[in-house]
Order: sequence, then structure tokens, then C-alpha cells
Amino acid sequence: MKFNTKTIHGGQHNEKTTGAVMPPVFQTSTFAQTSPGKPIGVYEYSRAANPTRSALEESLASIENGVRGLAFASGLAATDAVMKILKPGDEVIATDDLYGGTYRMFTRVYEDFGIKFHYVDMTDLKKMESLINSNTKLIWLETPTNPLMKLADIAEIAEISKKKNVMLAVDNTFATPYLQKPLDLGADIVMHSATKYLGGHSDVIAGALVVKEKELGEKLHFAQFATGAILGPMDSYLVLRGIKTLHLRMQRHCENGIKVADFLTKHTAVKRVYYPGLESHPSYDIAKKQMICGFGGMVTFTFNSAKKEDAVKFLEKVKVFTLAESLGGVESLANHPATMTHASVPVDKRVEIGITDDLVRLSVGVEDIDDLIADLEQALK
Repeated sequence: MKFNTKTIHGGQHNEKTTGAVMPPVFQTSTFAQTSPGKPIGVYEYSRAANPTRSALEESLASIENGVRGLAFASGLAATDAVMKILKPGDEVIATDDLYGGTYRMFTRVYEDFGIKFHYVDMTDLKKMESLINSNTKLIWLETPTNPLMKLADIAEIAEISKKKNVMLAVDNTFATPYLQKPLDLGADIVMHSATKYLGGHSDVIAGALVVKEKELGEKLHFAQFATGAILGPMDSYLVLRGIKTLHLRMQRHCENGIKVADFLTKHTAVKRVYYPGLESHPSYDIAKKQMICGFGGMVTFTFNSAKKEDAVKFLEKVKVFTLAESLGGVESLANHPATMTHASVPVDKRVEIGITDDLVRLSVGVEDIDDLIADLEQALK
């Protein structure tokens, strides 16, 4: 199947008892057994597996070209499961421009458990490779990054990780498998905050992991089963429903995203626009190589004044865009990373990596582009 068909049919089948086209919401915690240790079917207890969650996990594996998908209670729960297969003394090399929640988990939870983290600009491959030593067990990528839209060459980093026998995980939340398939490029694990584009409607909190090796999938499933970070059946249903229109929504997100980025680059109040589809983006060549159907719906920009007050005023004036955290829904959202999504990152660290107080992040939705541009125009006045 090609991708547009996989989002609807990949890994899916009609429900066996009734023939239902969509899997029912199996709102049950447990399943009857005919004799101790002999369940009627393959399911025993919903923390281990649930038919609705299984349907979602099979869809996730299909659209990312993996062998196993796992659905979690949030994106951070999915990230946490990866961390749980590490041990004290292990080292992780991570993107310097990380989502604030991931940075908080790494620095305030797992550093206390004896795991050491190195943060590096992943566009500097020599520097990244120089950090690998005998204790390095994982490279953690975001590409594009949140919120500075920096790109990393997944295939080149995968080549390094294989040579050094280090596991590679890629947060594919911003790009989605519609645009980018990390497993095909050599990654071992793909992570999603499925709250975002996979769900697509701002109505569910969810996370996902997809792997290309069965043994690694078993390790991650055990970490999930043993600690309980599962996605419930109703939320699984909502994400699965969202995936069925992922290709349609992402096409419009990309169409609107590039037009918003072009508009902002020409506006006199705007200093810099971060969008991988612009030829001015420093990693535009990487974007063209590994983002296969467009450049996404995330656009970040700063003001010529460099003033926080201008960013705040702009965010208070938008009308079609909603001032809110999160991203990837059908509706357009606007965000101030320094005080919202990345507030947990220390000020000096934010300054170091370029998250300035005048930085605004837009999640461009699927509304009519004329309405979005008009809203930006009035707010920038």
C-alpha cells in the first residue's frame, strides 16, 4: 500500500464478530477466561493489551514502516519508556533545541537516576560524533526541532550510530510519517506526541513509539506494561480516527504553512522566519532530501524590535489563531515558547540556543489561507 491508503487500511481489519468497519471501543479492563491462565481470546488484562489499542498500534507500525507500534498515555510517557531501558552510567546525546518537556524529563528526572546527557547542535556531525564514547547508548533527535525548526540529517546520523553501535531515536512529531520516515532512514525508534498531528483535533493526549526490530519492541512493551503508561481505549479510538485523515490534513498544513512563512518573510515587523521550506533556511537541502511531501505546518518568527512586548501584543490580538499550547490540530494556534512550552528551560539555556523572548511559534491549521493571512496582518499592525 502507498501511504495515503495505509492511513486508512494499514494494519486494519473489520471487527470479527460484527464486521464493524471501525474497531469498537473495548471499554473493559479485563477479559473472561475458560480456565485459569486460559483466556477466551488473546486478551487477558487491558494494561497488557486491549483490542482498540492494538488496532491503533498496528496502524502506527504500518504508517511508519515498523514492525511494532506502542500507544502511550502521552508523548512524554513514550519518551519515558525509552529512558527506562537505559541504566545508571549510560550516556545520551540529545538535540540542544529540545521540546521543553523532554528537556525537563532528562535534566530533572533521569540525571538523578545516573544517566548523563550531552546536548549538541545536530547539524554539527563532527561535534556530535566526538561525544560518543563507550557509555553512549542513545542518540535522541528532534527534526524539525521545537521551536527553532532546526533539521538533522537522519540518514547521516544513523550511519554514525550504526558504526558506533548506538541506538538512534527520532521524535517525528512535527514532520509525521506523511513527510518523513525515520525508520527507513536508519533510525531504531520513532517517537510521536500523538496529541499533535496524528490525533489532529486537539481532543486527546497520547504518545507513540514505533520500532523496526521485534526484540526492541518487546523491551519497550515490557517497560510500558510494568509501569503502566498505556493509552485507554477511547483515546486509542480517537487517535486511530485521526490517522485516517492524516494525509489530507498534512497536505493542507503544508500548503498553508509555506504561504504563512512567505508572508512573514516580507513583513516589515518581522526579523527572521524559521521554516524548513524556505530557501533561506540553513538546512533547506536536508529538508528537500528527507521531507518527502512538503515542509509541514510549523512556523516560528521573531520581531525586528526584538521586544517581548511586541510578541505579547501580537499574541493578544490574533483572532483566527488561538493563543494556546500544543500544535498539530486542524485549528491554527499561536504560542510564546519562552513563557509557555519552554518555560521549564532555564533562561541562560534558552538564550544560548536562540529561544528569545520575542520568538513566536505558529501551528498553522487547515483554515482558509486568506483568513489566516488577514489575521496575521491585523495582529502585526
